[in-house]
Amino acid sequence: MRSGEQQSLFETRKDRTRHIRRLYTVSVFVATCFVWAFRLTHIPANGEARQWAWFSLFLAELWSGIYWLFYQVLRWNMVFRTTFPNILSERYESRLPGVDIFVFTADAVVEPPLMVINTVLSVMAYDYPAQKLSVYVSDDGCSEITFYALLEASSFAKHWVPFCKRFKLEPRSPAAFFNNTHASTKSHDHIYVKHLATIRKLYEEMKRRVEDATKLGVPSEARSKHNGFSQWENSYTSRRDHDTILQIVLHKNDLHGSKDEDGCILPTLVYMAREKRPQYHSHYKAGAINSLVAYLITTLSFLKEKSAWSMHLNLRISSKISRGKIILFLDCDMYSTNSQSVRDVLCFFMDEHKGQRIGYVQLPQYFDNIGQNDLYGNALSETMQIHLHGEDGLGGPLCIGTCCFFRRDALCGKKFNNQEENGCNDESEKEVVEVNMQRIEEEGKALASCTYEKNTLWGKKIGQVYGCLVEDVITGFRIHSQGWKSVCYNPPRKCFLGVAPTNLLHTLVQQKRWAQGDLQILLSEFRPTWYGDGKINLFLLLAYEYTMCFATISLPILYYSIIPSLYLLKGIPLFPKMSSSWLIPFVYVIVGETIYSLVQSLSMGGSIQGWWNAIRIWLYLKTSAFFFAFVDGILGFFGYSNSSFVVTAKTIEDDAAQRYEKEIMEFGSSSPYFTVLATLALLNLFCLLSTLKDFVLAKSAFAGEKMALQVLLCGVLVVINSPIYQAIFLRKDKGRIPTSLSVKSTALAFTACVFFKLFN
Repeated sequence: MRSGEQQSLFETRKDRTRHIRRLYTVSVFVATCFVWAFRLTHIPANGEARQWAWFSLFLAELWSGIYWLFYQVLRWNMVFRTTFPNILSERYESRLPGVDIFVFTADAVVEPPLMVINTVLSVMAYDYPAQKLSVYVSDDGCSEITFYALLEASSFAKHWVPFCKRFKLEPRSPAAFFNNTHASTKSHDHIYVKHLATIRKLYEEMKRRVEDATKLGVPSEARSKHNGFSQWENSYTSRRDHDTILQIVLHKNDLHGSKDEDGCILPTLVYMAREKRPQYHSHYKAGAINSLVAYLITTLSFLKEKSAWSMHLNLRISSKISRGKIILFLDCDMYSTNSQSVRDVLCFFMDEHKGQRIGYVQLPQYFDNIGQNDLYGNALSETMQIHLHGEDGLGGPLCIGTCCFFRRDALCGKKFNNQEENGCNDESEKEVVEVNMQRIEEEGKALASCTYEKNTLWGKKIGQVYGCLVEDVITGFRIHSQGWKSVCYNPPRKCFLGVAPTNLLHTLVQQKRWAQGDLQILLSEFRPTWYGDGKINLFLLLAYEYTMCFATISLPILYYSIIPSLYLLKGIPLFPKMSSSWLIPFVYVIVGETIYSLVQSLSMGGSIQGWWNAIRIWLYLKTSAFFFAFVDGILGFFGYSNSSFVVTAKTIEDDAAQRYEKEIMEFGSSSPYFTVLATLALLNLFCLLSTLKDFVLAKSAFAGEKMALQVLLCGVLVVINSPIYQAIFLRKDKGRIPTSLSVKSTALAFTACVFFKLFN
């Protein structure tokens, strides 16, 4: 740092192992080129039975190699960030910007209200000036139980927030705190212990009331105390047909009802269920986000302009509710575990040297319900600890839709202009305006109506982009294409913890939705190589292309899982024999990638069993969820399929939870996903058994030498699929594969083997 310059609010460190990674990448790429060369120089003669399979294998290996190269871009230049919040406080404590936090829920059944309010309470207790903090709960399920729970949370917050700040507690989600025995009993301070007992009692009482309301409905006493419930009585037909319901539960200008037990202001708390009508598309979470953003920062006349940012951004409703320069998106299960995270993130936005260009800061998703060995790979360790840091080194991580802090201007479509000053430290937010809560609620309802966005730029150039199942990714891409950068912040202390799927079907459905959404982008006008050409650097474009192509990798993986095994039945080799030097590149790629993935898994805190589970779930995703995503994506492109958004369940039955704790894989339904997985598993088992039988019954060693790599591939697939064989043949619990599906899969696999052996 030069003399006279202010110290930066954050620093960037490059990956120390990058040179080793790059050397390894080059070596594997060279080996891959030799694999391609082998296919091209050993093409079978015309008329040979394996000719078409050989050529198809070459195409599969070619695309797999290209896709692998896209992935190496992510690992090429990983960077890591460190913040200096103490310096931030010294410079800007009196000028900290307002922060608006959006908490999204869509279904009170699969996303219990108690979970929602624990997330809300955790962010209300941030170590941040309460008058500059606003929390908005978007309820797309329009549940009066969720609203009732929020009212209960607002009362409990008057005790919980000062308790957390007084004793500097972490985490600040009540459920997480009280479940952490060590954290909740760590102090011998008598004052603390006394307060703890009182707070615990208040929480248990609130929890009981919310759980009772979930089972029995909102009590009549609560209905009589708050007129907000009348909106359900007067305008609610169903969760998909109702008026806008908007309630300001707490507001900083309510000098009586919005203070805690110490007399300090509490953060603003707002509940909103946007209008829904059957004849209007809701646009799922993207529509909910835009309704909240519209409510906060826009006027109708502004949005009707085609060149929206050529005019001054007039504030209307936001001047009476909140003026957040920064907006945080949170799914309802992602509670805060680090009360300092807002200040850490502001170190990026408010940095005098580089902060001006940062459009959003992406924090990783972590989960508190993952088993020791991550049975279903839902910790997303590689994405959170490798991909995000790799993308950061290329110009910015992709937006993952939650745990993401946005600069409001960037989210709303403004292009980056390096001539403008950093707008985050705007002192205009100090002003307090007298407000009429009821009038604001009535005026705000129009901004969340079904017709508000008609003939505007919402969902196109402003707010979240519509028409895609992964609106978060495409919105981040649009922000990048407008000149903004993004950064990944992944501190030693995790900032958020959530709930991951704990059964196989939910995992496959969720991953299928993501892969299909990515493919939608690839096939749309927002395809990175078209839309971002000249606006985003080449390597970041390749990182986007890697994500967009998730579904396409299913084809070569499916091919490799079927064809080599079937050709074993006829003793036809598709790989080099053991004595051939051409075997070396195949072995190098296989062994190299296996060892690399194991070392990477262990370095991220995983176990050997967890690494093996990750390989299994990788195979299951590629051969089922990603394949269905590819098919539906292509059909949707031609107008033959409609994509839908399925909310991932955040709850699980007790017996299924016990099986998860024992690391027993959950099936339990006749899903098409399981039909594909079981059929492939049985096909490989039949092929391996038939081949071993032939070898035992006097087949020559020469044949074994030619088929060794093929037999090894089939054998590994059989070992990986051992949970499926157990679920078909051995298990008797509810999580087994249903008998009807087992019979169908057995028939399909056996028929395929017989047909191939007799007629091919």
